Amino acid sequence: MTSLLYVECSPRKQRSASIEVSQSFLDAYQEKHPGSTVQQMNLWNTDLPEFDEEAMAAKYTGLSGGVRTCSQEAAWDRIKQLAQPFSAADKILFAVPLWNFSIPYKLKHLIDLISQKDVLFNFDENGFTGRLTGKKAAVIYARGLDYFSSSTATPQAGYDFQRPYMEMWLNFIGISDISTIIVEKTLYGAEIDTQARENAKREAAMLAREF
Repeated sequence: MTSLLYVECSPRKQRSASIEVSQSFLDAYQEKHPGSTVQQMNLWNTDLPEFDEEAMAAKYTGLSGGVRTCSQEAAWDRIKQLAQPFSAADKILFAVPLWNFSIPYKLKHLIDLISQKDVLFNFDENGFTGRLTGKKAAVIYARGLDYFSSSTATPQAGYDFQRPYMEMWLNFIGISDISTIIVEKTLYGAEIDTQARENAKREAAMLAREF
């Protein structure tokens, strides 16, 4: 039995393009893969602890081979708990809106917490090795404008810190099989918004059946 982790990164609920398109993906995925389990991680309902002094001390104590205090161990256990769904899942779906040319701060917060040695990656004198090899990911990006198209009216690809960051991070933790769907122009008025979402939803459903 395979498992899919769905990471929801938008707080907009029914108004969110990334969530709407992701739901089409999930509907088609569950229809095609009825035996697969789906776990949802809504970052706006998830307790993301501060990466504070205790967590930082726990990190460096572990890196140096020392013995963590009880409070450090508790902080580190919470980080491992947050990372566990990523390690357990066979497939991961992300719904990622564009915020200030990048990703929402909640997602960055999660990444900063769980991207740790012996959690999602290892390293030695030969470099870094991701621990999530053999998995696949799909990322649904939502953008209000056509920021990264060939249009001269909006910024070009040099402004894109959304997709390149996600792909770099996924590769870093060991996931190289990455599928992408982009829904954009959602701020161009109701007609264009609706059409953009419908196009992306059809694409998402097609991808899900083969995912």
